Amino acid sequence: MRTRGRNPWLLLLLILVGLVIGGIIGDIFQVTFKWLGYGKSIGFKPVTIDLNVIRLTLGFMMSINLASVIGIIISILIFTRL
Repeated sequence: MRTRGRNPWLLLLLILVGLVIGGIIGDIFQVTFKWLGYGKSIGFKPVTIDLNVIRLTLGFMMSINLASVIGIIISILIFTRL
């Protein structure tokens, strides 16, 4: 597998696109194909830091379903074929 000359930003972009498109497909077809909608939420809940002058709220939640994982695998396969 040749990795020189390949842009890692392209891989990241393809993974994000595969994640989003897979998530959308999983949400659309979860009524018909229940196994596509199976997923978990990962991340941490929002935490607020109040410094009297500024208030910061930090948090990250990501919901991944099986269709998203399939989209990520397909995007990695596309990247290796480029």
